[in-house]
Amino acid sequence: MSLTRRQFATTSAAAGLGALPLFNVRAQGAAVTLKYGTAFPADHPGALRIKEAADALKKETGGRVDLQVYPASQLGSEQDMISQTRSGAIDLMSTAGTNLQTLVPTAGINGVAFAFKDYATVWAAMDGELGAHVRAAMAKVGLQAFDKVLDNGYRNITTSGRPVQSPADLKGFKIRVPGIPMWLSMFKALGAAPTAIPFGELYSALQTKVVDGQENPLALIQSAKLYEVQKTCSLTGHTWDGHFIFGNARKLQSLPKEVQDALARHLGAAALKQREDIARLNKDAEAALTKAGLTFVHPDTAPFRALLRSAGFYAEWKGKYGEEVWNKLEKYAGDLA
Repeated sequence: MSLTRRQFATTSAAAGLGALPLFNVRAQGAAVTLKYGTAFPADHPGALRIKEAADALKKETGGRVDLQVYPASQLGSEQDMISQTRSGAIDLMSTAGTNLQTLVPTAGINGVAFAFKDYATVWAAMDGELGAHVRAAMAKVGLQAFDKVLDNGYRNITTSGRPVQSPADLKGFKIRVPGIPMWLSMFKALGAAPTAIPFGELYSALQTKVVDGQENPLALIQSAKLYEVQKTCSLTGHTWDGHFIFGNARKLQSLPKEVQDALARHLGAAALKQREDIARLNKDAEAALTKAGLTFVHPDTAPFRALLRSAGFYAEWKGKYGEEVWNKLEKYAGDLA
């Protein structure tokens, strides 16, 4: 799912991207080239908006700063890019907080099941104390995270047979999930039989009934054509995930102050526009998927959350994350454990 080039150009023009130079581009100083890696496809707003920011940054600095964007995992898998960013082989990247958990344990806190009732709560948390806490933890391992997080969407369950309308429908249900311990734990607590399968193998796994269903954001369900091998979609919104934009702290802090400021400003603006793009795409995706034959249901999520609580899921993960960050999560989510 992506914006057309014409739609994107029109939106960009309306946003008024032109900015006055912040510094004298004729001043002495070496040109700065920065490499940015992402797994988002080239036509995804998570890549398009960053490329737009790179163009604006280059124009503003008279070509002095060249932010080179490499989408679609051109620089390696997300775990590879994390390692390269830490070593300095890559300067900046974006990835989901859940992908950073082995390095920064608290980075996946936003992925706790049913933590955020709506996007207003998501952005209050991620632009507020919860996001600040994670960014501070990232700094301790040499990663400098920018203030605004990209939207990777709420995840919803699709099935090849009957829809999931209550926790009872998940009993013994073979569902593909990413190999993220917290999400495997979540579906086990809900009575399902979760299986970790790489995304590249998901379509064939659904087609051959290795699993009966899966869970992903709507835009990804559409772009991967999972509707061809699934019949129903339950809008559980059971977890939200976002992409942190971050870079090698040593490299970023070595840049001239005016370059650091311009980079932060343009990346922050790109993230805010990307959030708006995803909101529009998700709305359009539901209509398009319905037209493609996918049936949508809107289950009551309260029983799912109640089962997770009684099964000890929240208590378990509160213990793993620790009181400090859990309290920050509950400031926005309300009582979970």
